[in-house]
Amino acid sequence: MAGLRLGPLLRYVDWDTGGSATIWVEADRPCTAEVRCADGAGGSARTFQVAGHHYAVVPVTGLTPGTATAYEVLLDDVPVWPLPDSRFPPSTIATPAVKGSGRPAPGLRVTFGSCRQAAPPAGRFGPHGPDALDTLAARIATDPSAVRPDLLLLLGDQVYADALSRETRRWLSARRDLREAPGAQVADYEEYTRLYYESWLDPEIRWLLSTVPSLHIFDDHDVIDDWNTSAAWLAQMRATPWWQERVLSGLMSYWVYQHLGNLSPGELAADGLYGAMRETPDGTDLLRSFASAADADPATVRWSYRRDFGRTRLLMVDTRAARVLAEDGRAMLDPAEESWLRENALAGHGGYDHLLIGSSLPWLMPQLIHDAETWNAALCRGERGPRWARIGEDLRRRSDLEHWAAFPASFAALTDLIEEVGTGPRAPATVCVLSGDVHHAYVAEPLIPSTARVFQLTCSPVHNSIHMVVKLGFRLGWSRLGRWLGRGFSRHGRTGRPPVAWRRTGGPWFGNQLMTLSLAGRSARLRLDQAHKERKGARLVTVMDRELTDAEQGGGGRA
Repeated sequence: MAGLRLGPLLRYVDWDTGGSATIWVEADRPCTAEVRCADGAGGSARTFQVAGHHYAVVPVTGLTPGTATAYEVLLDDVPVWPLPDSRFPPSTIATPAVKGSGRPAPGLRVTFGSCRQAAPPAGRFGPHGPDALDTLAARIATDPSAVRPDLLLLLGDQVYADALSRETRRWLSARRDLREAPGAQVADYEEYTRLYYESWLDPEIRWLLSTVPSLHIFDDHDVIDDWNTSAAWLAQMRATPWWQERVLSGLMSYWVYQHLGNLSPGELAADGLYGAMRETPDGTDLLRSFASAADADPATVRWSYRRDFGRTRLLMVDTRAARVLAEDGRAMLDPAEESWLRENALAGHGGYDHLLIGSSLPWLMPQLIHDAETWNAALCRGERGPRWARIGEDLRRRSDLEHWAAFPASFAALTDLIEEVGTGPRAPATVCVLSGDVHHAYVAEPLIPSTARVFQLTCSPVHNSIHMVVKLGFRLGWSRLGRWLGRGFSRHGRTGRPPVAWRRTGGPWFGNQLMTLSLAGRSARLRLDQAHKERKGARLVTVMDRELTDAEQGGGGRA
């Protein structure tokens, strides 16, 4: 009898018709996965196989717009979800009201963050303290009146392939000799499946992901710290005997566990690889060939995607695999990816009220760090000679100098695009860049003459920690002294001033945290919640709650 190994995860929910969704599951053997809803909606799919693991993405149709319906999962007609004696409420699929339904047009609540290391077993907090996502799950599971997000946006580092828990290291040590490279890091696809199993089997997380839709994008730790930081870094990694298996397994597992759920049912039906995987008894070689081609030529694959939620547009941008690394043409996005971003930001311009750009890496950073990264990029491309170029490469890797500022032409192009979209009579009310990565949260606003309110909204970690020296460095980076030091870097690197000025209008906040952006009509409200440890567990504490579209709040971002 087939069993449910992992999931279910509620991934896609249709905001055009409100009638369909997708549910992702992993079973322990080949089977037919079926979803049955209390209102009669449902769907089924046969599992496909990768490296001895069995997965299905079940399309659910016939949902009623503007309702929330409980569902169950069956494998070969045997119920496997909800779990027996579950302490959680039933998992539900909530659909938005659509035009013509007679119900009010829905707003959109997006909860986002990044950098989540798996939480320890129940009853323990570990070195990172309480998990913000666990704490959110506990709150909405125990309080029927608690407001749920409409969407979880997970902005990178969903798993840490290079920083493993004590339990996973023990599991690895029983499988292979950890004295041999890559040591206590994942080495292959099977070991990646262990990371997802550990992270998503957490009872609170499992229930939360079964009832709140989620969209994902990778960042470096999903593969390895500093992934694709430079051409020199990549050449060095490709010379190691274990790297090829690591990166292929990272891309393969990301495609299965995260990317497929980002796609709509129509996109899944049109995806040639997904169709081929479902038609073959074992898709391992097909997926491995795909990952190999993606690694050899990133421009052949698009991990970025677009989602429209009523009058809100989300563009989730790949800032890792889509890079151009050659120093003489360095770019955060390759030309095709940059064109995709521009076309989708401008398509139907005037037809949406809010533009969200999901980028795992922040666009606007503390000014000192921005200037240091721009300076470092100038050194690495030889502006101060070969010796400084070698020093610059070493600094780039040691200090993680690889955000948008480290790709000056890409930073300028994104700035220009945001100003173009946000200016004029058809401009949306807000343009928000949603990011994580930097283990603190803040709000920054550019000083540009835009019609829209423009924000950099950064929130991380969900469950991780930060060294005190790094925390002090970020505080310095935002300070007046930091701006003065940054100008020294600019003079030495001959980089000039950035093409836009900006200021911090919220934060920095440190801790395990989540931001929630609530959008209704042309209004936007932002809340930051932190997970605080208490005697009997943890709870979310709101440390910031402000209206973004009120010019009196935060002073505005216009010149």
